Amino acid sequence: MVTGTTLDLARSAKLFHALSDETRLAILDMLRDGELCVCDLQTAFDAAQSRLSYHLKVLKAVGLVSDRLEGRWSYYSIIPNGLNEVHDIVRVLATEGASQRKLKVMGKCCG
Repeated sequence: MVTGTTLDLARSAKLFHALSDETRLAILDMLRDGELCVCDLQTAFDAAQSRLSYHLKVLKAVGLVSDRLEGRWSYYSIIPNGLNEVHDIVRVLATEGASQRKLKVMGKCCG
């Protein structure tokens, strides 16, 4: 979560970890057009159900995708607020002035 210009570093790291995998990025890319059944994702990736489930679990755990059950099928979609949060983190990181903060190393000021 981003508050003003302050980052929740642990939350930011979890989001970027979820985005650091090519398969998970490809899943998000596919979901840009709307909700998809897990069976469609499985076919598109020619992946084992367990492998795909793992990637979907990672994305869901950080709030980037949601799922819903319909009968025996799961449908996945992007949570826009999750991607907005990633955008906000990048915006804060790109803001000038952050490098002007004094760094502390082992309890001593560097400069």
